[in-house]
Amino acid sequence: MSTSSEPLWSIGELAERAGATVKTVRFYSDRGLLPETARSGGGHRRYGPAALERLRLIRSLRGLGLSLPGIRRVLDDEDAAGPVLEGAVDSRLRELGDELRTLRWRQAALELVRDCPPARRAGRLNLLSALSTPPSTAPLARFWRGWLPPRMPARATAAFLEVAVPQPPDAPRPAQVLAFARLHAMTTAPCPEGRRPQPDVHRVAGARGAAVLYAGLTEAFALAGTHLRRAQAPHPGEALDAYVAAYAGAYRSRDTPGFRRLLAGRLAAEPRLDQYWRLVAIVLSEPGGGVQPTPGSADEWLRTALRQEAGTA
Repeated sequence: MSTSSEPLWSIGELAERAGATVKTVRFYSDRGLLPETARSGGGHRRYGPAALERLRLIRSLRGLGLSLPGIRRVLDDEDAAGPVLEGAVDSRLRELGDELRTLRWRQAALELVRDCPPARRAGRLNLLSALSTPPSTAPLARFWRGWLPPRMPARATAAFLEVAVPQPPDAPRPAQVLAFARLHAMTTAPCPEGRRPQPDVHRVAGARGAAVLYAGLTEAFALAGTHLRRAQAPHPGEALDAYVAAYAGAYRSRDTPGFRRLLAGRLAAEPRLDQYWRLVAIVLSEPGGGVQPTPGSADEWLRTALRQEAGTA
Protein backbone atom coordinates (compact mmCIF):
# COMPACT_ATOMS: atom_id res chain seq x y z
CA MET A 1 0.00 0.00 0.00
CA SER A 2 1.09 3.57 -0.61
CA THR A 3 1.40 6.38 1.89
CA SER A 4 -0.51 9.60 1.47
CA SER A 5 2.67 11.46 0.43
CA GLU A 6 3.85 8.86 -2.09
CA PRO A 7 3.27 9.79 -5.74
CA LEU A 8 1.29 7.34 -7.85
CA TRP A 9 1.64 6.96 -11.59
CA SER A 10 -0.45 5.42 -14.26
CA ILE A 11 1.00 2.61 -16.36
CA GLY A 12 1.81 5.13 -19.10
CA GLU A 13 3.51 7.51 -16.67
CA LEU A 14 5.59 4.68 -15.20
CA ALA A 15 6.60 3.54 -18.69
CA GLU A 16 7.68 7.07 -19.61
CA ARG A 17 9.75 7.53 -16.45
CA ALA A 18 11.47 4.16 -17.02
CA GLY A 19 12.05 4.72 -20.72
CA ALA A 20 9.97 1.65 -21.53
CA THR A 21 6.81 0.97 -23.45
CA VAL A 22 3.38 0.49 -21.92
CA LYS A 23 3.39 -3.00 -23.43
CA THR A 24 6.59 -3.85 -21.53
CA VAL A 25 5.19 -2.61 -18.20
CA ARG A 26 1.96 -4.54 -18.72
CA PHE A 27 3.91 -7.70 -19.65
CA TYR A 28 5.89 -7.72 -16.41
CA SER A 29 2.88 -6.67 -14.36
CA ASP A 30 0.69 -9.45 -15.79
CA ARG A 31 3.37 -12.00 -14.83
CA GLY A 32 3.51 -10.83 -11.25
CA LEU A 33 7.00 -9.37 -11.49
CA LEU A 34 5.77 -5.79 -11.16
CA PRO A 35 2.81 -5.58 -8.76
CA GLU A 36 0.83 -2.37 -8.73
CA THR A 37 0.80 -0.16 -5.64
CA ALA A 38 -2.89 0.66 -5.85
CA ARG A 39 -5.91 0.95 -8.16
CA SER A 40 -7.72 4.10 -9.24
CA GLY A 41 -11.42 4.59 -8.68
CA GLY A 42 -11.94 3.33 -12.22
CA GLY A 43 -9.86 0.20 -11.53
CA HIS A 44 -6.73 1.34 -13.38
CA ARG A 45 -3.31 0.32 -12.13
CA ARG A 46 -1.25 2.80 -10.17
CA TYR A 47 2.45 2.45 -9.41
CA GLY A 48 4.76 4.14 -6.92
CA PRO A 49 8.53 4.87 -6.81
CA ALA A 50 9.30 1.32 -5.64
CA ALA A 51 7.76 -0.02 -8.84
CA LEU A 52 10.03 2.25 -10.87
CA GLU A 53 13.13 0.88 -9.13
CA ARG A 54 11.85 -2.67 -9.55
CA LEU A 55 11.14 -2.12 -13.24
CA ARG A 56 14.63 -0.76 -13.80
CA LEU A 57 16.10 -3.82 -12.06
CA ILE A 58 13.95 -6.18 -14.13
CA ARG A 59 15.05 -4.54 -17.37
CA SER A 60 18.71 -4.67 -16.34
CA LEU A 61 18.47 -8.37 -15.52
CA ARG A 62 16.57 -9.03 -18.73
CA GLY A 63 19.24 -7.15 -20.67
CA LEU A 64 21.82 -9.55 -19.23
CA GLY A 65 19.80 -12.43 -20.65
CA LEU A 66 18.37 -13.81 -17.41
CA SER A 67 15.20 -15.84 -17.79
CA LEU A 68 11.92 -14.74 -16.22
CA PRO A 69 12.05 -17.51 -13.57
CA GLY A 70 15.60 -16.43 -12.74
CA ILE A 71 14.52 -12.79 -12.45
CA ARG A 72 11.64 -13.81 -10.19
CA ARG A 73 14.05 -15.61 -7.85
CA VAL A 74 16.25 -12.51 -7.66
CA LEU A 75 13.27 -10.24 -6.96
CA ASP A 76 11.98 -12.59 -4.26
CA ASP A 77 15.32 -12.52 -2.47
CA GLU A 78 15.44 -10.03 0.39
CA ASP A 79 18.98 -9.04 -0.62
CA ALA A 80 18.61 -8.14 -4.32
CA ALA A 81 22.40 -8.04 -4.73
CA GLY A 82 23.03 -11.19 -2.69
CA PRO A 83 23.78 -14.86 -3.42
CA VAL A 84 20.64 -15.45 -5.51
CA LEU A 85 21.71 -12.78 -7.99
CA GLU A 86 25.27 -14.09 -7.94
CA GLY A 87 24.02 -17.59 -8.70
CA ALA A 88 21.79 -16.37 -11.51
CA VAL A 89 24.66 -14.42 -13.09
CA ASP A 90 27.01 -17.43 -12.80
CA SER A 91 24.39 -19.64 -14.44
CA ARG A 92 23.96 -17.19 -17.29
CA LEU A 93 27.72 -16.97 -17.76
CA ARG A 94 27.90 -20.75 -18.12
CA GLU A 95 25.08 -20.66 -20.67
CA LEU A 96 26.84 -17.94 -22.65
CA GLY A 97 30.08 -19.94 -22.55
CA ASP A 98 28.27 -22.93 -24.04
CA GLU A 99 26.62 -20.75 -26.67
CA LEU A 100 29.92 -19.12 -27.65
CA ARG A 101 31.61 -22.50 -27.89
CA THR A 102 28.87 -23.74 -30.21
CA LEU A 103 29.14 -20.62 -32.37
CA ARG A 104 32.93 -20.95 -32.64
CA TRP A 105 32.61 -24.56 -33.79
CA ARG A 106 30.00 -23.57 -36.36
CA GLN A 107 32.15 -20.69 -37.59
CA ALA A 108 35.20 -22.94 -38.02
CA ALA A 109 33.07 -25.57 -39.79
CA LEU A 110 31.72 -22.94 -42.20
CA GLU A 111 35.23 -21.69 -42.91
CA LEU A 112 36.32 -25.27 -43.54
CA VAL A 113 33.61 -25.72 -46.17
CA ARG A 114 34.13 -22.28 -47.70
CA ASP A 115 37.89 -22.67 -48.12
CA CYS A 116 38.01 -26.19 -49.55
CA PRO A 117 38.01 -26.86 -53.32
CA PRO A 118 34.44 -26.89 -54.75
CA ALA A 119 34.77 -30.52 -55.83
CA ARG A 120 35.36 -31.57 -52.20
CA ARG A 121 32.66 -29.51 -50.51
CA ALA A 122 29.98 -32.19 -50.73
CA GLY A 123 32.29 -34.66 -49.02
CA ARG A 124 33.18 -32.17 -46.31
CA LEU A 125 29.52 -31.42 -45.68
CA ASN A 126 28.75 -35.12 -45.42
CA LEU A 127 31.61 -35.61 -42.96
CA LEU A 128 30.50 -32.64 -40.84
CA SER A 129 26.84 -33.61 -40.87
CA ALA A 130 27.51 -36.49 -38.47
CA LEU A 131 29.22 -34.18 -35.99
CA SER A 132 27.35 -32.26 -33.30
CA THR A 133 28.56 -28.75 -32.43
CA PRO A 134 30.46 -28.79 -30.23
CA PRO A 135 31.17 -32.49 -30.76
CA SER A 136 30.68 -35.28 -28.25
CA THR A 137 33.57 -37.47 -27.19
CA ALA A 138 31.25 -40.41 -26.47
CA PRO A 139 31.87 -42.21 -29.83
CA LEU A 140 35.63 -42.06 -29.24
CA ALA A 141 35.26 -43.41 -25.73
CA ARG A 142 33.06 -46.26 -26.99
CA PHE A 143 35.67 -47.11 -29.61
CA TRP A 144 38.39 -47.45 -26.99
CA ARG A 145 36.18 -49.44 -24.63
CA GLY A 146 35.84 -51.94 -27.47
CA TRP A 147 39.59 -51.96 -28.00
CA LEU A 148 40.59 -52.38 -24.36
CA PRO A 149 40.49 -55.82 -22.73
CA PRO A 150 37.09 -56.97 -21.44
CA ARG A 151 36.63 -56.70 -17.68
CA MET A 152 39.58 -54.35 -17.30
CA PRO A 153 39.19 -52.48 -13.97
CA ALA A 154 37.11 -49.34 -14.27
CA ARG A 155 39.79 -47.12 -12.76
CA ALA A 156 42.40 -48.31 -15.26
CA THR A 157 39.96 -47.85 -18.14
CA ALA A 158 39.09 -44.31 -17.01
CA ALA A 159 42.78 -43.39 -16.70
CA PHE A 160 43.48 -44.59 -20.24
CA LEU A 161 40.45 -42.85 -21.72
CA GLU A 162 41.58 -39.58 -20.16
CA VAL A 163 44.73 -39.58 -22.30
CA ALA A 164 43.34 -41.36 -25.38
CA VAL A 165 40.21 -39.27 -25.95
CA PRO A 166 41.00 -35.63 -26.83
CA GLN A 167 38.70 -32.92 -25.55
CA PRO A 168 37.33 -30.64 -28.27
CA PRO A 169 38.97 -27.18 -28.09
CA ASP A 170 36.70 -24.30 -27.13
CA ALA A 171 37.78 -22.15 -30.09
CA PRO A 172 38.80 -24.59 -32.84
CA ARG A 173 40.55 -23.81 -36.07
CA PRO A 174 39.08 -25.31 -39.27
CA ALA A 175 41.84 -27.96 -39.33
CA GLN A 176 40.86 -29.07 -35.83
CA VAL A 177 37.21 -29.34 -36.81
CA LEU A 178 38.19 -31.50 -39.79
CA ALA A 179 40.44 -33.68 -37.64
CA PHE A 180 37.72 -34.22 -35.05
CA ALA A 181 35.17 -35.01 -37.77
CA ARG A 182 37.55 -37.62 -39.17
CA LEU A 183 38.09 -39.07 -35.70
CA HIS A 184 34.32 -39.36 -35.34
CA ALA A 185 34.00 -41.06 -38.72
CA MET A 186 36.88 -43.41 -37.95
CA THR A 187 35.57 -44.50 -34.57
CA THR A 188 31.97 -44.98 -35.70
CA ALA A 189 32.68 -46.83 -38.95
CA PRO A 190 31.92 -50.60 -39.04
CA CYS A 191 35.01 -52.70 -38.36
CA PRO A 192 36.31 -55.12 -40.99
CA GLU A 193 34.73 -58.54 -40.46
CA GLY A 194 32.67 -57.05 -37.66
CA ARG A 195 35.38 -56.86 -34.99
CA ARG A 196 38.38 -54.74 -34.09
CA PRO A 197 41.85 -56.30 -34.09
CA GLN A 198 43.07 -56.69 -30.53
CA PRO A 199 46.73 -56.55 -29.49
CA ASP A 200 48.10 -59.97 -28.52
CA VAL A 201 49.15 -58.58 -25.16
CA HIS A 202 45.48 -58.22 -24.22
CA ARG A 203 44.87 -61.91 -24.67
CA VAL A 204 48.12 -62.93 -23.00
CA ALA A 205 47.93 -60.59 -20.02
CA GLY A 206 44.20 -60.75 -19.33
CA ALA A 207 42.20 -57.96 -17.75
CA ARG A 208 44.29 -57.59 -14.58
CA GLY A 209 47.58 -57.80 -16.44
CA ALA A 210 46.34 -55.25 -18.96
CA ALA A 211 45.55 -52.85 -16.11
CA VAL A 212 49.18 -53.18 -14.98
CA LEU A 213 50.30 -52.66 -18.57
CA TYR A 214 48.31 -49.48 -19.17
CA ALA A 215 49.32 -47.98 -15.84
CA GLY A 216 52.96 -48.52 -16.75
CA LEU A 217 52.48 -47.26 -20.29
CA THR A 218 50.95 -44.03 -18.99
CA GLU A 219 54.16 -43.38 -17.04
CA ALA A 220 56.36 -44.34 -20.00
CA PHE A 221 54.41 -42.12 -22.41
CA ALA A 222 54.76 -39.15 -20.08
CA LEU A 223 58.53 -39.65 -19.95
CA ALA A 224 58.77 -40.07 -23.72
CA GLY A 225 56.63 -36.95 -24.20
CA THR A 226 59.41 -34.87 -22.67
CA HIS A 227 61.83 -36.10 -25.34
CA LEU A 228 59.27 -35.57 -28.11
CA ARG A 229 58.73 -31.94 -27.07
CA ARG A 230 62.48 -31.42 -27.29
CA ALA A 231 62.56 -33.14 -30.71
CA GLN A 232 65.07 -35.69 -29.38
CA ALA A 233 65.64 -38.87 -31.37
CA PRO A 234 64.58 -42.20 -29.82
CA HIS A 235 67.20 -43.57 -27.44
CA PRO A 236 67.51 -45.91 -24.43
CA GLY A 237 66.93 -44.49 -21.00
CA GLU A 238 64.34 -44.06 -18.26
CA ALA A 239 61.40 -43.82 -20.64
CA LEU A 240 62.30 -47.03 -22.46
CA ASP A 241 62.94 -48.82 -19.16
CA ALA A 242 59.46 -47.85 -17.93
CA TYR A 243 57.99 -48.99 -21.27
CA VAL A 244 59.61 -52.42 -21.10
CA ALA A 245 58.77 -52.76 -17.41
CA ALA A 246 55.08 -52.21 -18.23
CA TYR A 247 55.10 -55.12 -20.68
CA ALA A 248 57.22 -57.29 -18.43
CA GLY A 249 54.71 -56.77 -15.62
CA ALA A 250 51.81 -57.63 -17.90
CA TYR A 251 53.57 -60.79 -19.14
CA ARG A 252 54.87 -61.62 -15.66
CA SER A 253 58.37 -61.77 -17.07
CA ARG A 254 61.72 -60.28 -16.19
CA ASP A 255 63.29 -57.41 -18.11
CA THR A 256 66.21 -59.13 -19.84
CA PRO A 257 67.95 -58.54 -23.19
CA GLY A 258 66.18 -61.62 -24.50
CA PHE A 259 62.80 -60.31 -23.37
CA ARG A 260 63.48 -56.98 -25.07
CA ARG A 261 64.28 -58.69 -28.37
CA LEU A 262 61.12 -60.80 -28.06
CA LEU A 263 59.02 -57.74 -27.19
CA ALA A 264 60.37 -55.75 -30.14
CA GLY A 265 59.29 -58.52 -32.49
CA ARG A 266 55.84 -58.88 -30.93
CA LEU A 267 55.15 -55.16 -31.01
CA ALA A 268 56.13 -54.97 -34.68
CA ALA A 269 53.33 -57.42 -35.49
CA GLU A 270 50.62 -55.77 -33.36
CA PRO A 271 47.87 -53.61 -34.92
CA ARG A 272 48.42 -49.86 -34.74
CA LEU A 273 46.17 -46.86 -34.94
CA ASP A 274 48.58 -44.34 -36.43
CA GLN A 275 45.88 -42.36 -38.23
CA TYR A 276 43.92 -41.95 -35.00
CA TRP A 277 46.92 -40.49 -33.20
CA ARG A 278 47.84 -38.18 -36.09
CA LEU A 279 44.34 -36.72 -35.94
CA VAL A 280 44.51 -36.42 -32.15
CA ALA A 281 47.76 -34.46 -32.49
CA ILE A 282 45.99 -31.96 -34.78
CA VAL A 283 43.07 -31.59 -32.35
CA LEU A 284 45.46 -30.91 -29.47
CA SER A 285 47.79 -28.56 -31.35
CA GLU A 286 47.93 -24.89 -30.37
CA PRO A 287 48.38 -22.02 -32.87
CA GLY A 288 52.09 -21.39 -33.33
CA GLY A 289 52.99 -24.26 -31.01
CA GLY A 290 54.79 -27.49 -31.73
CA VAL A 291 53.13 -30.83 -32.29
CA GLN A 292 51.68 -32.13 -29.06
CA PRO A 293 52.83 -35.60 -27.97
CA THR A 294 50.12 -38.26 -27.93
CA PRO A 295 50.13 -41.82 -26.60
CA GLY A 296 50.51 -42.90 -30.23
CA SER A 297 53.55 -40.73 -30.98
CA ALA A 298 55.10 -41.65 -27.62
CA ASP A 299 54.52 -45.34 -28.35
CA GLU A 300 56.19 -45.01 -31.77
CA TRP A 301 59.17 -43.21 -30.21
CA LEU A 302 59.53 -45.98 -27.62
CA ARG A 303 59.10 -48.80 -30.13
CA THR A 304 61.83 -47.27 -32.28
CA ALA A 305 64.15 -46.97 -29.29
CA LEU A 306 63.43 -50.61 -28.41
CA ARG A 307 64.10 -51.84 -31.97
CA GLN A 308 67.37 -49.92 -32.11
CA GLU A 309 68.49 -51.31 -28.79
CA ALA A 310 67.46 -54.84 -29.70
CA GLY A 311 69.16 -54.61 -33.07
CA THR A 312 65.95 -55.24 -35.02
CA ALA A 313 65.53 -51.76 -36.52
